[in-house]
Order: sequence, then structure tokens, then C-alpha cells
Amino acid sequence: MTLLVRHAESEWNVHFGLHRIDPGIPDPSITAEGLRQAETLAASLDDAAIARILTSPYRRALQTAGVIAARLGLPVEVEPLVRERCAFSCDQGSHPDELAREWPHLDFSMLDARWWGGLIESMESFAARCALFRERLGVRADRHDLLIVTHWGFIRGLTGQEVHNATVVRLEDATPLMQA
Repeated sequence: MTLLVRHAESEWNVHFGLHRIDPGIPDPSITAEGLRQAETLAASLDDAAIARILTSPYRRALQTAGVIAARLGLPVEVEPLVRERCAFSCDQGSHPDELAREWPHLDFSMLDARWWGGLIESMESFAARCALFRERLGVRADRHDLLIVTHWGFIRGLTGQEVHNATVVRLEDATPLMQA
């Protein structure tokens, strides 16, 4: 079974949640509460049949994936197709060289310097990216053993579900399994 996880709470989520105004925080990190959420989430996955984690290249996803990978002893693969739809300040990513310095054990070589795009991603482009991911996922031999750490918009694009931070959704039937 393929599982989708929305990253744990980020600094951007806290500010936006309070005021509903974009606080201008590019590529935010997770908060202390986000770390707690990620740890709770990781513990809830102890018995899940997961062989590998795919993660978005945004910091909040990489940090969430790192906590889960450390607990479960799993390899992590960066997958830019599962990034968020570029629309807010938090969707401005970090340069691949910077990410490689912070996560030297991960491969960021597939990323362009501005891998997140420069403008708001059109809904047509976003839908095409979701479709391309589904197509590529369908031919992966390990597709039933994956945990994908991604974002609100990408999960919504794949499943129609709007989920909170650190929520797990089964991709095949879009059933929420756990929320931290």
C-alpha cells in the first residue's frame, strides 16, 4: 500500500494559521510541535510495510522524512514531482547546493537551481504533474511499499482530500489513517 504523509507543522503553517496572511517565510523548517508530530507519526508507522521513503525537496518535508527514516531505518529518496504547488512564500525552495550541505546523504542532483518554478504554478501544470507522478508510480516495483512525504496541495491533487499536518492517507483509496 502506498502511503501519503503531509509534512509536520512548519513555521509558515503557524503564522498563516493565525492570520490567514502569507507571512513571507520561504522554505520554512518544522516547529518544535512539528518535530513532536513527526516523532508521533514515525512511532505510528512501526508496523507499516514500508521499504522506502520518497520526499519532496522542501525543508519541512525533508525534516519530517528524516525523523521517520531514523525511527524506521529506511532509505530516503528525493522526488521533486511530489513538491507543493508553487503559490505562497513557503513554496519558494532552497538551492540544491544548500540542501546538499544540510542533507549530504541525499541526492539533489536532479534539481535545477529554481526547481520550484518562479511563478504561481497553473492548475493545468499542477494536474499534469500529479498525473505524471501517478504514471511513474505505477511502474515502480516498490510502489506498494512506499511512504511519500509531501504537501497539502499535492495530496489534494492526488486524492481530493484536504489533510492536516502529519496526517497519513492511503493513496489507493484516499482513506485517512492517522493524524498527529
